[in-house]
Amino acid sequence: MTGERNEGGRSSARGRPEATSHAAIEQAAFTLFAERGFARTTLDAIAEAVGVSRRTLFRYYQSKNDIPWGQFDRTLDHFRDLLSEQADDLPVHEAVHRAVVEFNRFPADAHPPHRERMRLILTTPELEAHSVLRYAEWRQVIAEDVARRTGARPGDLVPQVAGHVSLAISLSAYAAWLAEPDAETVPLLDIIDAAMAGLRLYLGVET
Repeated sequence: MTGERNEGGRSSARGRPEATSHAAIEQAAFTLFAERGFARTTLDAIAEAVGVSRRTLFRYYQSKNDIPWGQFDRTLDHFRDLLSEQADDLPVHEAVHRAVVEFNRFPADAHPPHRERMRLILTTPELEAHSVLRYAEWRQVIAEDVARRTGARPGDLVPQVAGHVSLAISLSAYAAWLAEPDAETVPLLDIIDAAMAGLRLYLGVET
C-alpha cells in the first residue's frame, strides 16, 4: 500500500512530494525504538527518519502508541472475516479456536518481525494503557461472533467470557513464545493451538 501525497501532489519544503506508507513508518519507528527505547523516541524523530513532516505522519497514525499496533482497524476486519468464514455447524469453541490460530499467522519475513512487535507491545510500560483499549476491541470481535452463533447478545455473559478467556489464552501463549530463546524451536501457532484447546472448557456446551 502506498502512502498519501500532499494536496495535489505538491512538493514539500524539501523539494519532493511527501509520500510514505504505514510500512515505512513502522520500519523506521521500530529501528528507533530499538536504538533509543520506546519512551525516548519522539514522533518528530520518526517523521525525520521517514523523511516526512509530523503533519504527514499524523495522516497514518494518530499517536506514537498506535504505531506498534500497525493498521489495527484493518486487522480487526480480517479477524471478523476469519470468524465469519468458520462453518456455522462448528461448535462455538472450535470456530473461535480456528479463527484465533489463523489470526496469528504472520509471514516469517514480516518487517518489523512479528516477534519484535509483540515483545514491544507486551513489555513496554508506556503502552499498557493503550493496549487495554486494543484488547477490548479484539475481545468484542469474538463476543459479537459468539453472540451470532449462540443467539445471544454481544454484551451477554457467555460471549463476553469467550472474548476475555480467548484474550487471556492468547496473551499467555505469546508470553510462552517470547520466553523461548529460539522462536523456531516452538512455533507460535503450535503454542496458540495448544492453548486455545482449553477454550472448550468454557464453550464446549452450546447455549
